[in-house]
Amino acid sequence: MNIINISKQKIFDNKNQIYAYELVFMDGSNNEAGLSSKVKGTAQLIMSSIANKELDKLLGNKTVALVNVDEEVLLKGILDVLDKDRFILNILENIDLTENVLAKIIQYKKRGFRLSLEHFDSSAHMLSKFNRLFNYIDIIKMDIVLSEPENLEKVMAKFKGGRVKLLAQNIETKEDLKKYTDMGFDYFQGYYLDKPEVMEIVGSKEPAQFIILQLIKIIKDNNSTEQLEFFIKKQPDLSYKLIQFFNNSRSFNVRIESLTQVITLLGRDKLLRWLLVYLYSETSKNPASKSILALAIKRAQRMEAEAEPKKKDKAYLAGMFSMLSSIFETDIKELMYHIDMDSDITSLVLEKKGIFAPSLLRAEKAEKEYLKKMMLENFEKLHTADLIYTLEYSGVEIDKSKL
Repeated sequence: MNIINISKQKIFDNKNQIYAYELVFMDGSNNEAGLSSKVKGTAQLIMSSIANKELDKLLGNKTVALVNVDEEVLLKGILDVLDKDRFILNILENIDLTENVLAKIIQYKKRGFRLSLEHFDSSAHMLSKFNRLFNYIDIIKMDIVLSEPENLEKVMAKFKGGRVKLLAQNIETKEDLKKYTDMGFDYFQGYYLDKPEVMEIVGSKEPAQFIILQLIKIIKDNNSTEQLEFFIKKQPDLSYKLIQFFNNSRSFNVRIESLTQVITLLGRDKLLRWLLVYLYSETSKNPASKSILALAIKRAQRMEAEAEPKKKDKAYLAGMFSMLSSIFETDIKELMYHIDMDSDITSLVLEKKGIFAPSLLRAEKAEKEYLKKMMLENFEKLHTADLIYTLEYSGVEIDKSKL
């Protein structure tokens, strides 16, 4: 079970109503951790957790959340999966503002994300550093502890009453709250108002394979694009990996940024085939997965060629699905029940029955003839333990007295 510790702290508006929560990801010792390399590769898992049903548990139904981001997170594209209406990208004060980072920040703004600046100390250095971003920033979190009073007043004079909202950060006393309320701040955050609460949320329990199969089922059932988008948004880690997979394939002349873009470029039938290839090649832990993938594709193509015109697509899927037991460590019956696939495909996978069974049996016969030839030609190279494992796995009883 993947347990993630997240600290959340309330942010209030000038009417003392909760405006947002700031989410901070904690390491195993409940110390603050970054959202990139510091969490040792769990950023996508974290995003998966905070972008699905756990979100309402964290925030309630309507409240927004500030998520701290640095240059690494911005450039990796991990944030692409977040709901722009629920999350504000909180830019860390020590971010390295390269041209690429600036362009990415502006890109997120154009997509509709709100942006905030963290721990702004009101110094001339800060004003200079973020000068090119102020036209895109929505909230400046002014650190009242780090800011010199004179500098703070200058920044207030520059932004007060304009488009940019100002947040007084580190409100520690009742006097602090009154002072900065009277100065005209829009939002307030600090220990006096709310102490951070550490919560445990559970990461996704479903293996990537199951999620991909659910996606295949949704596409095959011809659900609307809106339903497909809704499912994908709930599985951002999958979305992120699939987009990487499509981009690395170099089969498109444009850069892929979303699965809905893939749907537009490919169409649903081709997307289904891509997903099955991904399922075999990218999620399998089987060391023979590349050979199994090649065999599955060859089998699917053979069955597709033999099927009548209206059933060719289904025949291809049936051929690909017929090899799934080789890459899943779970019972294949449980798997097929879990995804509730088409009855023709299910009966073929579980019982080798149905309209595609004759085609499957012909494909298996041809495959076995080739593999038998390969086994005999290379028999002396095979390890005894591997032979025993193969026989016993296939239900062949070995006479131990003859070993």
